[in-house]
Amino acid sequence: MRVVLWMLGALLSLSLMAVGARELSTEVNTFQTLFIRSVIGLLIISLVIARSGGPRLFATPRPGMHIVRNLFHFGGQYGWFVGIGLLPLAQVFALEFTVPFWVAVIAALLLGERLTGRKILAVAMGVAGVLLILKPGVEILELASLIVLVSAVSFSFAYVATKSLAATENPLTVLFYMCLVQMPVSLLLALPHWQLPTEPLIWLWLLIVGVTALSAHFCITHAMKCAEAGIVVTLDFLRLPLIGVVGIVFYSESFDMALLLGASLMLFGNLINVYRPAYQRNMLATMHKGEDGIENR
Repeated sequence: MRVVLWMLGALLSLSLMAVGARELSTEVNTFQTLFIRSVIGLLIISLVIARSGGPRLFATPRPGMHIVRNLFHFGGQYGWFVGIGLLPLAQVFALEFTVPFWVAVIAALLLGERLTGRKILAVAMGVAGVLLILKPGVEILELASLIVLVSAVSFSFAYVATKSLAATENPLTVLFYMCLVQMPVSLLLALPHWQLPTEPLIWLWLLIVGVTALSAHFCITHAMKCAEAGIVVTLDFLRLPLIGVVGIVFYSESFDMALLLGASLMLFGNLINVYRPAYQRNMLATMHKGEDGIENR
């Protein structure tokens, strides 16, 4: 029940952030939106750190890795926000489901992780899902779709860097540097197009985007602690029909069956990638208990 509640929070956060990005796409420059999102996030996470872990969580022995991670993450965020303004919401979310497949390939190339037959099959199903959604040869590939795909690849590099940072950094520290690094980058790019919003509704959407960007991370992290990755992946898939309904009701968008079929292929590919037989799950659980005992001593 707890994982369902955490994932419900994540689904609502991601969907609300997507609606906020769509509402802001014609009102505020994307770089400016990302800057204000970073400012809001930095204020919130700084308060959380000050109340929970204190000054030690503001320090890091790996500033270079944080910079690399957040430059890729910033590129992913920019492409995602641009795609939200140009494509049906469901299509953006569906293409975003390719991230785990790119992560598997990049982790194999950069971290030396083994690319097993199961991972290769998962990647192949992900590619097949993308081809179903984009229909190359039937329709002209939209530039916006390619932007979202590049965004997914950028997110994948960021996730691989996060995996490296997880060995030494507290998650709050990672979130703090995410906002700290991206804030000046987005400000520098936003200045040539800077126009301060005057309407209260615009500021409300900016606040919603800033808050939901953090709450989505928070909810997914806690969901991962409460359940196996396969359950989280399956529940995360529900945001596709959810955002599809939002697009139909509020923006009169159509919901293509090819999109649903392609996303379903990605879902099964993800489940193949994260599935572990019972004996492997028990072995991993035993290893984690042993590690916890060593750490406690």
